[in-house]
Formats: sequence, structure tokens, C-alpha cells
Amino acid sequence: ARAVARDLSLPPEGVAAALALFDEGATLPFVARYRKERTGGLDELQLRDVRGRARYVRELEDRRATVLASVAEQGALTPRLRARIEGAATRQALEDLYLPYRPRRRTRATAARERGLEPLADLIREGRVDDAGARREAPRFVDPDRDVRDVEAALQGARDILAEGIAEDAALRSLVCLLY
Repeated sequence: ARAVARDLSLPPEGVAAALALFDEGATLPFVARYRKERTGGLDELQLRDVRGRARYVRELEDRRATVLASVAEQGALTPRLRARIEGAATRQALEDLYLPYRPRRRTRATAARERGLEPLADLIREGRVDDAGARREAPRFVDPDRDVRDVEAALQGARDILAEGIAEDAALRSLVCLLY
């Protein structure tokens, strides 16, 4: 109730009373017409906002608990990550933090890693080679036994790994969004 009241700049006592009435099954029109004394005179629009924001906050908290449990189950929950997850103010921020830990289906990047192409992607990501340098390094990764038939297949696998890394990095994604 305090978070909803703060977010909507409404009196905490009125918001708490309105939420209690909604939790008891009271309808919005009933609360607006017959329980003004309990809600501190909140009007129907304010009550609708209170109900909607409370739903969002509850869903966010439920999702936060799910994310924390999932990351902890993977053994990846550090104190710093826990603090960032607990401090996420929006669903999008929470999902951005969870993205690298979300169980996922098999991707082209996953297949490229299995074929041993991550070191090539690392060379490119770290800026140790330019385009020509990547093309010179790629023949080392050609291995028909690992389904890397030629230089183009090696470079494509490295690109797939790099693209997935960018897509999973919230800071990079937000930077790209600012540019477009």
C-alpha cells in the first residue's frame, strides 16, 4: 500500500483502506460511492489507479520471487545480483536482469559454442582482430568433424555468438535503443 500511495502521490491511509476493501471483494463503484469515509475521499479515477497499480506491484513482486528462485536454483545468485533484482523498479528492468539466466531453447549461438567457435567470437568481441584479422583467424576453426565446413561457417558461428551476447546485455541493448 505504501508503494502504491507513493507512486500515485496519494495518502497512504486511503490507499491501504481501498486495497483492503478490494481484497474483501468490494467493487470499485461501491467503494467510490459508499466508502469515501474509509478511503479519505478518493474518487473513482484515483481508486481505479490504485487498483491497477496494486495489481502491477503484486505481479512484479511475484515475478521477482520467481526470478530469485530460478537464479538461486542455478547457483548463480550473488549478493550483488540479488540486490539488483530486489531493486528493479519495473518488470522490464527485472526481465533484463534475468535474461542471461533464463532457461532457453537451443539457439544457433549454442550450436556455434558446441562447435568450438567461442574463441573466435572472443577475438572479435575483445577487438583483438578487425574484419581482415577475423578472416585470417577463421581457418583455424574449420573442422568438418565439428560441422564447421569452411571459413564462412566459422565466421557465421562467431557472429551468432556475438549477436546473442549483445541481445542478452541490457546495457548494450539500451545503448542501441538510444541510437535508434
